[in-house]
Amino acid sequence: MKVLLDTHVLLWALAEPERIGAEAVAAFRNSITATVVSAASLWEIAIKRAAGKLLAPEDLPDRILDLGHEILPIKAAHAWRAGALPMHHRDPFDRMIVAQAQVENLPLVTHDARLAQYDLRILRA
Repeated sequence: MKVLLDTHVLLWALAEPERIGAEAVAAFRNSITATVVSAASLWEIAIKRAAGKLLAPEDLPDRILDLGHEILPIKAAHAWRAGALPMHHRDPFDRMIVAQAQVENLPLVTHDARLAQYDLRILRA
């Protein structure tokens, strides 16, 4: 099984793993669960880092791969789906991550309750 990490869950996994809820931790500890990180998360973190709103290491993409996470690129089908989503959530990065979860049929690990309004499986972080 693969699961897609929301951006804040990725940041928690890297710096504050104790913040991640029991359901998500159980999935991570399962040896057959693979974790996937959206390229949209890297884009969001890079923008916030450049604006001085977030601290993140310079080599974050390498660290993500070193930890065994897969990076999911943004495909045309993801972009098209993101544009067609209902406006339950206005954040473009979250909308892209939801679209990727839907297109790739991946459960989304998130703490953002608003994302549960979309048609996808949520693992509560």
